[in-house]
Amino acid sequence: MLSRGLFRAARQCRALPSLVRPTACRTFSDEPNDFYKGHQAKDVLIRREEDKAEVDKKTFLDLEKLEKFGRYVASILPKYVQDVRITSTRELEILVHPEGIVPVLGMLRDHTNAQFKSLMELTAVDVPSREYRFELVYCLLSHHYNARCVVKTYTDELTPIDSVTAIYKSADWAERECWDMYGVYFSGHPDLRRILTDYGFEGHPQRKDFPLSGFTEVRYDNELGRVVYEPVEVAQEFRKFELETPWELFPNYRETPEHLLEAAMEKAAEDNDVKK
Repeated sequence: MLSRGLFRAARQCRALPSLVRPTACRTFSDEPNDFYKGHQAKDVLIRREEDKAEVDKKTFLDLEKLEKFGRYVASILPKYVQDVRITSTRELEILVHPEGIVPVLGMLRDHTNAQFKSLMELTAVDVPSREYRFELVYCLLSHHYNARCVVKTYTDELTPIDSVTAIYKSADWAERECWDMYGVYFSGHPDLRRILTDYGFEGHPQRKDFPLSGFTEVRYDNELGRVVYEPVEVAQEFRKFELETPWELFPNYRETPEHLLEAAMEKAAEDNDVKK
């Protein structure tokens, strides 16, 4: 049972703020060695990334409400919430353990003081140098409070993560897209198959180690009357690049090479001999 103090703190957080003009923000993805480790929910520190020159009295009160709500979420789910932060865009970010993505999103959707009923976006960030190279980003929207919240977690190429299609129906195609583009496997998804690439496609195009030219190319074969797939072949003439411009920019001020002068003199001498 939750204490009355927690509910009292939650009631003070009802009016969550809307976003103001964004400023430069250092995101979590810029820290390759930080995987939400070493944080206890009772010791969560709300880190604010803000431009102090733009923080007025109203904005400060809004940030205080966000901070209270972030601590409230961490106190409800201390097993899963590993860190909470407020970005310079006055947006709340909740960093959770992979096993807690379903409980955290379920609480944010159903709790009276949250009501984040809409999953606006689900995407991933690939940083191959990390132990857990993929960072999953869930962008939530509360129509009731006109507020946004970002939930982040992490995984690697082999470890599946729980699907949230039972909580948000909009996660169906979004998780299929993450699987298609990044290769993140969502366990419990009702129809996890490719959504953007063609049948039989090999690899995941949005991974940083995927070649820009791909592995196969397509063309229409007139003899077979269908589209065929072939390994990528780059013609030799396309492998050489001349950085000099083919256009003459200042012909009147350009020095003529010696071999061209000698050829011009020889041609003039031959013309004179012919005329004689």
